[in-house]
Amino acid sequence: MSFKVVQTGLIILLLAWSAVCSAQTKYTLQQALQTAKSNNPILKREQYNVTISQADITTAQLRPNPVINNQSLQLIQPSKFPEKSNWYNGSNRQVWWQVTKPFQLPVQRANKINFAEQNVKLTQKQYAETERNLFHAVAQKWLDVWSAGKQLDIIGNAKSNIDSLANINRLRLKNQVITTTDLARTELLANQYTMQIKSARQVYQNELTNLRFLLGAADSVEIDTTDHFMFAIPSQMDAIVQEALLQRTDIQAIKSVMDVADANIKLQKSTALPTPELGLLYNPQNKTQYMGVYATLEIPVFSRNQGEIRKSQVVKLQAEQDLRTTGFQIQAEILTAYRTYQTQKQNVRNFNQLLSQSQSILNSVKYSYLRGGTTIIDFLEAQRSWLDTQHQYYDILQQYRQSYIDLLYTSGLINQFAQ
Repeated sequence: MSFKVVQTGLIILLLAWSAVCSAQTKYTLQQALQTAKSNNPILKREQYNVTISQADITTAQLRPNPVINNQSLQLIQPSKFPEKSNWYNGSNRQVWWQVTKPFQLPVQRANKINFAEQNVKLTQKQYAETERNLFHAVAQKWLDVWSAGKQLDIIGNAKSNIDSLANINRLRLKNQVITTTDLARTELLANQYTMQIKSARQVYQNELTNLRFLLGAADSVEIDTTDHFMFAIPSQMDAIVQEALLQRTDIQAIKSVMDVADANIKLQKSTALPTPELGLLYNPQNKTQYMGVYATLEIPVFSRNQGEIRKSQVVKLQAEQDLRTTGFQIQAEILTAYRTYQTQKQNVRNFNQLLSQSQSILNSVKYSYLRGGTTIIDFLEAQRSWLDTQHQYYDILQQYRQSYIDLLYTSGLINQFAQ
């Protein structure tokens, strides 16, 4: 194989690798939410609900169609025909032509349109609530990817440390500084880390795939692990609660349900009013021409739409109760989320010192072991303690970030964060 062929192959591989790298996009948490807002397939499906509800306004604005009616009577007894007339003669026929139109009362039409418009607003608020829930799922999945990536990094660092020690121990064994047991224990731990890395890498890839679906991304994705979640949260819990009671999307949706209920009460009461139907009729009878007018009006004696009126009133009462219940629920959710957030934030600060101490102890024990000052057992114990500390630290950091996401979600601020 010539040098030029090898060179060409390397160039192709480099170009392919650069194309793969450029196709990957690193997402901060905010960028992930913004991408999901634009591309998530679930949201795209839900957007049609708004368009569907807007079509109801067009339906409400339509007026009733005119109605044409025909009735024809034919004399079928030839013995009764007038003299010198036949079957097709107009003297033996009576025809009734009638054109009428229902006249919808202005208050009925106005209430129908208002009801449809309030339903559009409700659908928009429900869509915003769907966004809030989806953003929470995306943020949760982003955090799952972050956690899986950190676990992979921890095991990778531990394996790198053990691999370097294994290489040193092989040389030390040749020089008869250590026993074969020391090398075997080191290699055993390295092999265990290798298997753990395979499992951790698969978990990481699976979480990336799930995040890619939620983002609606066409290319492979990565997350920006340097993201520190800098979205400002009010420092006072009371301010968070008051803002949530006004702006959280589920509260706004319930208020829209109440507006729809009010509009429906008016609509159902106006529906109880009779709709007149007026028209003209033309009635040739045996070649005699008649014209007249037609009018009909329902007499509301038995049915006055009582059931639908009562139902609409109960729906409003139900919405009012739902509003009160949700208000209490929001206060409880924010109180829990805020306290958890403050606790986890303090835990992260307190744990930083333990993390540095663990690393210092491991370095000291490794240095001592390589110089024969301690045994392999002491080193492996220090390595295990370091690994446990690393896991605990990132578990606490994950809990802190989880509490941050939960506080954004319960306060409703996550919708603002995604803008």
